[in-house]
Amino acid sequence: MFENYILNNRKKIIESVCDLITYPSISTETHNPRAPFGDSCSDVLKHFLNLASDLGFKTKNVDGYCGYVEFGEGDELIGIIGHLDVVPANEDDWTYSPFVPTIVDNKIYGRGAIDDKGPVIASLFAMKSVMDYINENNIPINKRIRLIVGLNEEKDWKCIDYYKTHEEIPSLGFSPDADFPCIYAEKSVISLTLSDDISNIYSLNKKIQNSPIIIEEFDTQNNAINVVPKFCSTTLQISKNLDSKNFTDICKKIIGKHNYEIDLYKIDDYHFKLSSYGIASHSAHPENGNNAISKLIIVLNDLFNAYNLSIPLFSNFVKCIGDDYTGKNLNINVIDESGYLTLNTSQLYINEDKIVIGINLRVPVHTKTDLIIDSFKNIFKENLNILNIMPALYVDKDNKLVQKLCSIFNESISSNYDPIAIGGATYARAFPNCISFGMNFPGDKDMCHQADEFVEIDKLILSSTIYAKAIFELLN
Repeated sequence: MFENYILNNRKKIIESVCDLITYPSISTETHNPRAPFGDSCSDVLKHFLNLASDLGFKTKNVDGYCGYVEFGEGDELIGIIGHLDVVPANEDDWTYSPFVPTIVDNKIYGRGAIDDKGPVIASLFAMKSVMDYINENNIPINKRIRLIVGLNEEKDWKCIDYYKTHEEIPSLGFSPDADFPCIYAEKSVISLTLSDDISNIYSLNKKIQNSPIIIEEFDTQNNAINVVPKFCSTTLQISKNLDSKNFTDICKKIIGKHNYEIDLYKIDDYHFKLSSYGIASHSAHPENGNNAISKLIIVLNDLFNAYNLSIPLFSNFVKCIGDDYTGKNLNINVIDESGYLTLNTSQLYINEDKIVIGINLRVPVHTKTDLIIDSFKNIFKENLNILNIMPALYVDKDNKLVQKLCSIFNESISSNYDPIAIGGATYARAFPNCISFGMNFPGDKDMCHQADEFVEIDKLILSSTIYAKAIFELLN
C-alpha cells in the first residue's frame, strides 16, 4: 500500500540521510541556552526540522534540547523516538571520511548512517507516505503521530528528560534504534567509575622524586563510555636512578608474557610511551570487540609490581575484572532470557591526581541493579562512584504492541521471527508502552559505533515501508 509512496521518494530519502551525516553532531554540553548540546547538534536539528516542515509537517524545536515532527488529529498521541547525535569518529580508522557521506556498493557510509540518522529519515518518510495516503483517500483519523528526535542520546539522555518535563507524553510508540523484528526487553545499564588517589607518589604534581615511575597521562582518544575502546596509551617518566635499557627490557618481557598488541616507544632516556590496540564495538556487545584499556592496565600493574610499587586500584582491577567482560571474577556473571551480563572497561584518565576507570555494564532484566552495585562496593568501597543507572525495559512477549509490530515485520519479508531481547539502551525505555523496532535486520552485522558505519540503501527503503505500515496500523 505504501511501497510506491516510498519508492517515489527513494532519491530524496538517500539525499536526506547523506545531508544529516555531514553534521558532526557529537553531543557536547554547553552553557549556550540556544545550543545546549553544541552548535553541530543545534544545526542538525534545525536542518531536520526544516526538511520536515518542507514535507508538510507541523514541527517544533524544544528549546534546542530536542525537536519533533507531527501530523494527525485527536487527543491520543503515538510516538516514534529517535536521535540525531552520534558517537565520536576517528577519521584515521575509517576507509571513508565519517562525516562525508559516501555511497559504495549500494551502501551509505558515514557516522550515524544506522545509528540513528538513517532510521530517523526512514521514519520521517514513512510518516510522509501515510500522511499523503490518508489525505488522498480522505481517510478519517483521530490520533496524532509524533516523531521525536533527541540530541544527547549517546551520553546522558538530558534531551529526552527535558522533553518529558515540557512536552506531551505519547500513549505508546516505538524507537527505530535497534533491531527487527522488535525488542521486548532491554537490559539495565549501569555506568560507574573506580578511582584511586595517586598524589603522594605517582603524580607529576607532588613528590615525584620519591617514585621511580611517574604516570604523566593517559590517552583513550575520548572514548565514549558505551564503546569498547580500540586504543589506549600512557606516557611514563622514570627516575634518573633507573637504567632505561633495563626498564625497556622489563616492559617488553611483560608485554610478551601477555601477548597483547601493545607497542613501547622510547621518547628519551626518561620518558616512554605504551600504546595498546584493540577493536571497537558497541558496549552492549563486548564480545565483538577487543578492549585496549583493560590490557594496558594489566601490563601497567605488572610493571609497577616489578619495581615493588602498587596502585591498589590497578591491583583490584586485575584481580576482579581484568580483561574479562562477563563479571565472573566479581560473581556477577548472571544470565536470563535477555542474555548474560556484560562489562565494558571504557575509560581511563587522570583527574586531579586520581586515576579514574570508567565502566559500563548491561544487566539482565530480571537482576536487581543494587545487587551488582553491592558487588563493586565490597571490592572497591569508597573508590566507587555511580554515574548513571537506566532501569531495564521489559514488555511481555504477548503484549499487543509487541505482537503487532513483530507481525508487521514478518509479513513484510515473509518470515517468522520472534521478538528479541538486547543489551542496548534505546529511548523506548523512556516512555510507557514503547518498544524498539528496527532498523537492523536479523543476521545483519551491528555497525553502531563502528568505524565504516553504513546503512544498506535497499534496507533503508524497505524499513521506511515497514515503518509506514506500522504507523498506519497504530493510527487505526
